[in-house]
Amino acid sequence: MSEETCNHDCSACGEMCGARQEQQDLKAPLNAQSKVKKVYAKARQAGYQTAILDADITGPSIPKAFGLKEHATGDAEHLYPVISRTGVEVMSMNLLLEKTTDPVVWRGPIISNTVTQFWSTVVWGEVEYMFVDMPPGTGDVPLTVFQSLPIDGIIVVASPQEQVAMIVEKSITMANLMKVPVVALVENMSYFKCPDCGKIHHIFGKSHAEEIAKKYGIETYCQLPIDPDLAAAVDKGEIEFVMNDELDPIVEMLKKKAEEK
Repeated sequence: MSEETCNHDCSACGEMCGARQEQQDLKAPLNAQSKVKKVYAKARQAGYQTAILDADITGPSIPKAFGLKEHATGDAEHLYPVISRTGVEVMSMNLLLEKTTDPVVWRGPIISNTVTQFWSTVVWGEVEYMFVDMPPGTGDVPLTVFQSLPIDGIIVVASPQEQVAMIVEKSITMANLMKVPVVALVENMSYFKCPDCGKIHHIFGKSHAEEIAKKYGIETYCQLPIDPDLAAAVDKGEIEFVMNDELDPIVEMLKKKAEEK
């Protein structure tokens, strides 16, 4: 946006121009009845009170993965998250729809406003770690999350294809521009290990996780195999009962960061 057309509303603009007001605080207020210690965009439970803010407004999949069928409740001023079987607090657009298959046909500004409302209007409990699930890319939702929520770091999720690697690098570059630290990289569907012979097959091509992590100075990264049991757990709504050792490096990294504060 040129200086002639700039309206100085940085919250509605993704340009990193010289006119951007760096000191402007665009953070949305947390609900007065909530207490959230750490916020990460995109872990396995490790004995901590966790919450998930599903910022993928038009493609919310978190309730299905957790097997949540009830609707979120609310009153004139607040919304209340649905609690999973292991105590994870969840707020998602699909918890507010009459039918889970109803489409959300909204434009960007309304979607962005919904994300900030999930942060400010929802009464979260004593949350030690909140994870914000975002849609892929560098659109309205990531921009809103980076600007409006007090993000402690972002965990980037990728897959081996070169086309995906390009999009992932765009996301990392955007996070750097917004001064949000990228604390970890997860490469999903990285390989398939034959259960009979133990041989590893790279179904979707060569892994790019290590080279991307080195290129951008990301110290923690992990590779998740193609696992039919994991996919079945998601379909059954039992993802919170899955214990995945491949994610241990990220769990340990988050615990270490919490101890350093």
